[in-house]
Amino acid sequence: MKNKTELSIVNLSTYTSPVVKEIMGKEWIAFGKNNNYFQYLIDRYNGSPTNMAIINGISEMIFGKGLDATDSNRRPDQYAMMVSLFRDEVVRRLCSDLKLMGQCAIQVIYSKDRSRIVEIEHIPVETLRAEKCNEKGEVPAYFYFNDWAKYKRNSELKRIPAFGTSKEGLEIMYIKPYRAGYKYYSPPDYEGGTQYCELEQEISNYHLNNIMNGLAPSMLINMNNGTPDPEQREIIENKIYEKFSGSSNAGKFILAFNDDPATAATIDPIQLSDAHNQYQFLSDESSKKIMVAHRVVSPMLLGVKDNTGFGSNADELKTASILMDNMVIRPFQTLLINAFDQILAYNDISLHLYFKTLQPLEFTELDNVVDEETREEETGVKLSEDNCELSDDNVDEIIGSLEKSGVKMTDDWVLVDELDEDSEYSNEDWANYLIKSKTNLSNDERIELISSTDYNVGSYKNGNAYSVLDSPNDLYKIRYKYARGMSKTGESRPFCKKMMNLSRLGIVWRIEDIDKASWDENVNVAFRHKPTMKYNIFTLKGGIYCQHKWVRVLYRLESNTEPSNNLKNYKKTKTIPAKYNRNPRGSKKAAKATGRQSGKGAYPK
Repeated sequence: MKNKTELSIVNLSTYTSPVVKEIMGKEWIAFGKNNNYFQYLIDRYNGSPTNMAIINGISEMIFGKGLDATDSNRRPDQYAMMVSLFRDEVVRRLCSDLKLMGQCAIQVIYSKDRSRIVEIEHIPVETLRAEKCNEKGEVPAYFYFNDWAKYKRNSELKRIPAFGTSKEGLEIMYIKPYRAGYKYYSPPDYEGGTQYCELEQEISNYHLNNIMNGLAPSMLINMNNGTPDPEQREIIENKIYEKFSGSSNAGKFILAFNDDPATAATIDPIQLSDAHNQYQFLSDESSKKIMVAHRVVSPMLLGVKDNTGFGSNADELKTASILMDNMVIRPFQTLLINAFDQILAYNDISLHLYFKTLQPLEFTELDNVVDEETREEETGVKLSEDNCELSDDNVDEIIGSLEKSGVKMTDDWVLVDELDEDSEYSNEDWANYLIKSKTNLSNDERIELISSTDYNVGSYKNGNAYSVLDSPNDLYKIRYKYARGMSKTGESRPFCKKMMNLSRLGIVWRIEDIDKASWDENVNVAFRHKPTMKYNIFTLKGGIYCQHKWVRVLYRLESNTEPSNNLKNYKKTKTIPAKYNRNPRGSKKAAKATGRQSGKGAYPK
C-alpha cells in the first residue's frame, strides 16, 4: 500500500445535443436532459452577454417595424381584420421565442360556432410538450404545464389540440423549422454554439468568485495515507467533486483536520502560467464562436463594436446588412408569415404579408425588383401612403392632357442641343452660347415677329405657342421630352410606357403643358404625397422609383438664326464658360430619374 500510487482523473460534465425521447407510461415527449432543454437555452441566454445581445438584436430585426401587407390599400377590410388579430406585442413575442428557443407557439381561439378565428395569443413554448404522434405521423396535441422542472407523476396537465386537428375552441399552432433528426421539436439555429455560451458564462463566474474568495489558486490534493480500495476512492472523489468543481468554487481553500501530522494530506498549489492571456483567449474565442453560430455577418449590425473594419467602411457595412437580412432574418420572417397565412386563410383573408424592415433605405438593393409591391416589401415604404400606382382612368386623363398639348416641332425649328444630365446652365446662357442671329433685326421687324407669336397657353400652331422659357424675340424655344434616366430594371408603368411612345414620335412639351397636367384638380389624386399637395409630374415623373426623366431640348428658328461658332467645341466638351442663371424650379430633380433621387420619390417622414 505504501509503495503503490494510483492517479484518478475526475471527468467534468461534457456537452451533449438535446435528446428527444418517449417516456414509458407518458403521452408526451421529453426534450433534453431531465426534460429541461428549454430552460438550458434560457440559462445560456441569461448567462452569456454576447449570446443575449445577439438574440435580442436578431429578434428585433425579425420583427422590424411590425407586420404589414402590400395590398392593404386594395383590401382595407381584410387588412383591418389582420391587424386586430396579429397585435404587435403578440408578434414581437413570437419573434423572440423563435430565435431564442428555435420554435414558438400560438394559441388559436375560435368563435363559438368555429366559423372564424377571433383571437390569437402567444404561449411560452417552454410550457408545452408534444403528444406522441398518431398513426398518420402527426402531432395531435400539446400538453401544457407551467414549470416542467417541477413536474411530478401526479401533476395535472392540460391537453390542447394542435391546429386543425379538432373541433374545440382552442388549439395550438406550433411553428418550427425543419431540422434533420428532430420530429417533435427543433433545436435553435445556434445550437452548435451553446457550449461557448456556457464557457463565456463560466469564465465570468470564475473571475467573479476568484475575486470574492481572495484570488487563491486552484489546488492539487494528495492523500498521503495510502491508496484506498476502488469503492472508497469513488466516494472520496465524488465528495471532492461536489465541493470544489465548477467556476463558482474558484479560489476556495481546503481546511483539513488530521489526527497525526505524519499522515496529513499535503496540498500543492498549481500555478497557471500566463493565466490572464489564456483567459482572455478563451473569452475572445467564445465571443467569436457564438457569433459564428448565430451567423452574424458583422457585430456592428447588432450594436457591438469590434475590430473587423466594418465600423469604418460604409460599403462593407452595407454589404453585411444586405447579407444578414437575406441569409438570416428573412428565413425567420418567411416561417412566421407562412404560419400567419394559414390562420388568415381560415377567415377567408388573403393578403401579401411582410415585415417592415429595420434596414436603412439606402442599404436596400432594388436593381432586380420588378414590381411596386416587391419594392414596398423590400423598403417598407407604403404605396398607399406615399405613392400608389395610377388608376387606368388617371393615366388616360393625364396622357390625354399631354397628348393634346404635346407637339412635334415643324421644320421651321431646328434642334440645337439636349441637356440630358442634371445641369446648372440657365436656358438663356445655354441658348445664347450656341445660337446667333443671322441679322440684326430692326425694331419694326422685331415687333412683327413678336406679334406673330401666340402667347396663349393652350393654343398650339406647329409648336409656335409661347412659353415663358422661350426667347423674347422668338429666336429660340425650350421644350421638354420624356426620356429614360436609368438602366431598366423591370416593367415600366403604363404612364411611362405611353409617355415614351410619344417621345419616340418626337413629341415635346412646354413647361406650362407639364404643369397643367400636374395641377389639374381632378387628376392624379392618389399619386400625391399629401391630399393638399398636388403631384408634380415635372419633378417626380411616373412616381416613386420611376426610371425616367425630363430632358431639356433647345430649338432655334432657322430663318433668323444660325449655329454659333461655339457649337462645334461645345459638342466635344458640353461646357459653357459663362455665369449660370437659375433654371425653372424643380429642374434639378426633373433632370434626374426619381429612382436616383434621395428617398426615391417617397414623401419625407
